[in-house]
Amino acid sequence: MAASSRAQVLRLYRALLRESQRFSGYNYRTYAIRRIRDAFRENKSIKDSEKIEELVNKAKENLEIIHRQSAVKLREGDSDPLPHKKEETRTEKG
Repeated sequence: MAASSRAQVLRLYRALLRESQRFSGYNYRTYAIRRIRDAFRENKSIKDSEKIEELVNKAKENLEIIHRQSAVKLREGDSDPLPHKKEETRTEKG
């Protein structure tokens, strides 16, 4: 991989991780970060420049999706995608 391609991929990787940190919901945030790390590890040994370009374009599309989704979640004020059941308070009858 050329130095410029490597630098571009690293910038994209860091941008994806940084943007994923904006998810306020723990489940969304950890899932996005895990998927990003796994995908980059899985593809780190690829040498074919056409395949690298294809993966970079896909990652750029994913970055736009993450940016859009995190902005929507911030605007909605949704802190967690899975609503937790509130513990019912029981009162004892005396």
